[in-house]
Amino acid sequence: MKLHELSPAEGSVRERYRKGRGPGSGNGKTAGKGHKGQNSRAGGGVRPGFEGGQSPLHRRLPKRGFKNARFRTDYAIINLGTLDKKFADGDEVTLEKLLEAKIIKKELSGLKVLAGGELSKKLTVKANIFSESAKSRIESLGGKAEVI
Repeated sequence: MKLHELSPAEGSVRERYRKGRGPGSGNGKTAGKGHKGQNSRAGGGVRPGFEGGQSPLHRRLPKRGFKNARFRTDYAIINLGTLDKKFADGDEVTLEKLLEAKIIKKELSGLKVLAGGELSKKLTVKANIFSESAKSRIESLGGKAEVI
């Protein structure tokens, strides 16, 4: 079988229904929107969460507690197994090199190294935080875990 021979299963794909294409189509003139009213107009309808003027749920429920989201520090996380795959023996691993190699997408508040996966290479890793097990694994192989 070749790519140009592929097709969807019989009956699984319907042709697009074309609204407002004259009285013979069965859905012409008002195109299924009825006469007048809010939803018949262009741009008509209501915003998400609108309950017809009734006090909406998000305003009816009490707001309680402290939300830490504004003050939280999010770290770009990397596992030792990933470092083992992407870097050669004796390399220096920094946040900039990880961003450049597209291993992590954003810098966030810094880099955190976790001990997931196997590490078999001697690496010098510079990060903001190390888990205890990650630090001991790096150093047991003769590498360095430097906190920046």
